Amino acid sequence: MDLQEESFEEMGRKFESKYEVIEMAMLGEGTYGKVYKAKCTSTGRSVALKKMKLDSEDEGVPSTAIREIALLKELNHENVVQLLDVFCSTTKMILVFEFLENDLKKYMKGRGCQLEPQTIKSLGYQLCRGIEFCHANRVIHRDLKPQNLLIDSKLRLKLADFGLARAYTVPVPKYTHEVVTVWYRPLEILLGSALYSVPVDLWSTGCILAEMATGGPLFAGDSEIDTIFKIFQKLGTPSSEQWPGVADLPDYKPTFPKWKHKGWENIRNTKAQVGPVGIDLLEKLMAYDPSKRISGRRALQHPYFVDVQVPSSMD
Repeated sequence: MDLQEESFEEMGRKFESKYEVIEMAMLGEGTYGKVYKAKCTSTGRSVALKKMKLDSEDEGVPSTAIREIALLKELNHENVVQLLDVFCSTTKMILVFEFLENDLKKYMKGRGCQLEPQTIKSLGYQLCRGIEFCHANRVIHRDLKPQNLLIDSKLRLKLADFGLARAYTVPVPKYTHEVVTVWYRPLEILLGSALYSVPVDLWSTGCILAEMATGGPLFAGDSEIDTIFKIFQKLGTPSSEQWPGVADLPDYKPTFPKWKHKGWENIRNTKAQVGPVGIDLLEKLMAYDPSKRISGRRALQHPYFVDVQVPSSMD
């Protein structure tokens, strides 16, 4: 990684000699930057460039960029996108990542949202493996969604867009609850909890696994309260017996409508796609009480994955 002390002009010349943008159209837009496709001029390898404009009114590089660089520098794993280079000028910062052809959202759309059961299992396992690695290294992603899961032609999955990720400590400090795209946001955050930890990523993992099974987002609300009600309508309104302390959360209302669990067999194709064992994993991933939610490590050991087939990490 090129982080030597150089002038901004030297950095700019070095970048332009090393990489050539081959698609001016954006590949996508991350939390804090636009992403373009380019190639390394010396190797011909395709890369993804994440361009982040620096606000002239701010001093230095935004904390979100520093956070993403610092975290990705430490996270070297086959299911986490690889950061290859960093360039900075007075007006912009460019992060250079390995290039993957697709993300999960586009892949599902291209398949008519219908994935084979073994594909769901393989991608779900790789997702859990990436998350387990992050958590083992004290990193919470906080923004897991299909758009942030990159997939190559061999169906190898990698976690990307760590712009909202945090390195956590024990005890866990209070965080902002304005994290995680609302459809994949766990109930404890939707109900206003500022104290949360790694279980938030497992809830999002459950939402993504269920989306691969059903073909569409499970809780596609148009606001926080609409998302809360969509969760309740499918999984039931939580009680204090089921989740001690839920009534004490800032945005919990005792007047919430009381819905019963719809039953996974009544939620679009879920049982047919993942079977009873997969449903058991979904229930553990999306337990309302974060303290009862399965960990990434335990999820990898779940019987659902006993016959999983994952693509080789070797090219």
